[in-house]
Amino acid sequence: MESFEVILKPICLVILIVLCLHAMPSSCNFTSFVFGDSLVDAGNNDYIFTLSKADSPPYGIDFTPSGGQPTGRFTNGRTIADIVGQSLGAKSFPPPYLAPNTEAQAILRGINYASGASGIMDKTGFFFIGRIPLGEQVSNFEQNRIYMVNAMGENYTRKFLRKAIFSLTIGSNDVLNYIQPSIPFLRHDKVSPSTFLDFMISNLTLQLERLHEMGARKFIVVGVGPLGCIPFVRALKLLGSGQCSSAVNTLTQAYNHRLKELLSRLNQEMGPETIFVFANSYDVFMDIIANYHQYGLENANDPCCGGYFPPFVCFKSSDANTSALCDDRSKYVFWDAYHPTEAANLIIAKQLVDGDENVSFPINIRKLYNYNNS
Repeated sequence: MESFEVILKPICLVILIVLCLHAMPSSCNFTSFVFGDSLVDAGNNDYIFTLSKADSPPYGIDFTPSGGQPTGRFTNGRTIADIVGQSLGAKSFPPPYLAPNTEAQAILRGINYASGASGIMDKTGFFFIGRIPLGEQVSNFEQNRIYMVNAMGENYTRKFLRKAIFSLTIGSNDVLNYIQPSIPFLRHDKVSPSTFLDFMISNLTLQLERLHEMGARKFIVVGVGPLGCIPFVRALKLLGSGQCSSAVNTLTQAYNHRLKELLSRLNQEMGPETIFVFANSYDVFMDIIANYHQYGLENANDPCCGGYFPPFVCFKSSDANTSALCDDRSKYVFWDAYHPTEAANLIIAKQLVDGDENVSFPINIRKLYNYNNS
């Protein structure tokens, strides 16, 4: 009986995809393939040896599907990728690539390949030991694509991938690694900021082209947020409450400018069948920090969980009097020293999905989802 089910399941999935592509496209689930770092990691780092983990309380305390238990997400609830998917009709979240038995889910919901501490460049995050760089994430998608082709053929695979959303939220760790002081015994001369940005853009371009060659046609590429304002950088630069590092934000904005130029060029070269959306998370997040009271928030400086100073550990204390958790998570912009709360993620996701060209260029995510979807 068990062997019969193993054979029957892929057949049922293929039938469902054929119906989605032809008979009832409007009723099919939103499908996304998520690449990135800890901002969108859905639990891949739970399955590797790494210092970058979110597998213990209070991470996930507000994540309803898990009953408040940690899922490997580096926040108290949903990530931006989770919320965007729900806004576009997803009934569930793409499972992490490294979780058992996810291959079949690639055809229904997509897969999450993101990994905390990872970057665009392979060496980014090596202090954390284990992480999955962007190039390896794309290679993992390639393995899932082989499964799809074996299940439903090359033609149907390409039709299916043409409608799926490919989102990349990565680059923050590359910048953070660059701005941190060198460790003496590992000291190496840093390249100039301009050369560093060239490396980031050239490596990202390579991975976008690989995904395009494999059939991806709808891309969301999220810019790097205002890293100069996160609690970790404020502590690193010894800045007072409410202050941001202008040097770090200037470098981040320079990267985002080059990223937007890259995506505009790729749209010209690969359009109109392919479209790359630049998601301007920097301006959205800066507006939240500057006007947090208008969004119903009360604290835009401190992390809700963990300390403001090293080692920035977010933990759940058995002693309520020494708990590392803030009183009201819904009122904080930052969950820990690096990541937004679900409250902030909700604001960002809403603007990226339905915002104007200042937020999502050249079209917003909802329009991207409906683009050539008939």
